[in-house]
Amino acid sequence: MLALRRLNRAMVYGALIILALLYLVPVYVVLVTSLKVNSAISLSQMWNLPSSISLSSVAAAWGQLGPNFLNSFELAVPATLVSALLGSLNGYALSKWRFRGSSVVFFLILFGMFIPYQSVLIPLLRVLDTIGLYNTIVGLILVHVVYGIPITTLIFRNFYMAIPDEIIESGKIDGTGYWGIFRHIILPLSIPGFVVAAIWQFTQVWNNFLFAVALTNPPNQPVTVALVNIAGSQTVQWNVQMASALLVSIPTLIVYILLGKYFVRGLLAGSVKG
Repeated sequence: MLALRRLNRAMVYGALIILALLYLVPVYVVLVTSLKVNSAISLSQMWNLPSSISLSSVAAAWGQLGPNFLNSFELAVPATLVSALLGSLNGYALSKWRFRGSSVVFFLILFGMFIPYQSVLIPLLRVLDTIGLYNTIVGLILVHVVYGIPITTLIFRNFYMAIPDEIIESGKIDGTGYWGIFRHIILPLSIPGFVVAAIWQFTQVWNNFLFAVALTNPPNQPVTVALVNIAGSQTVQWNVQMASALLVSIPTLIVYILLGKYFVRGLLAGSVKG
C-alpha cells in the first residue's frame, strides 16, 4: 500500500514537472535568444545555447524602452494603491456596515467588471479630452482606478466577511466610530487583502495595452505600447525583441516572486468565515 502511494505521488510529480517544462519552453527561447547576437539567430539554431553571451540586445532594448518604463511605473504604482484603498473602503462598508440597498450597490459595482473595454473607448477619450487629461499619465491612472474598483471591492468584501462581527461590535461598545474602527481594527487586519489586490491590479495595469494605445501618444505611452512598436518595426532584430519582452516582464515577475506566498494566503484568508 505504501509503495502504491509513493508510485502515485511520483507519477503526479512527474506529470507536474513535464507540464512545467512545457510551460517554460517559450521563456527558455526568449532568454537564450536575447543573449545572442543577431547574426547567430535562425530557426534551426533557436534551441541552441549562445556560443558567447552578448548583452548588446539588452542594452539596445533598454535604450528604446527606458523612458516608457518610467511611464509605466508612474502609472501602475499610483493606480494600484488608489484602487486598492478605494476597494478596501467599499468592501468595509458593504460587509460590516450593511445598509438598505447595499446588495444593489454591490451588484452595480460588480457590473463594471463585465463592461468590455472596447465599448467605452470613445466615451473615455471624449471625457478625458474634455477635462484636459487626454494623453497624460494622470488620465490613464484615473481610468485604471475606475476600472479596478469592482475587482478590488470584491476582493476586500469577501476578505472582510471572514472577520468576526464581534470585533466590530466591541469597537462600537468602546465608542469607536466608523472611521476609527476602519483605521484601528480593520486596516491592520487587511494586509493579506491588500497584497492580493495589489498583485492583481499591478499586473493588470502594467500589462494593459488597449487603454494605453488609445488614450496616449508618444512620449507618454507605457512600456507595453513601446514593446509593440519595437515588434512592429520593419527591420526584425529578434534578439532585441526578445530582450525587450524579457525586460517588460521582469517587474511583474519580481512582484510574484516576492509576494506570491502572501498572494495565496490572502486568497485563502477570506475563504473561511470565523
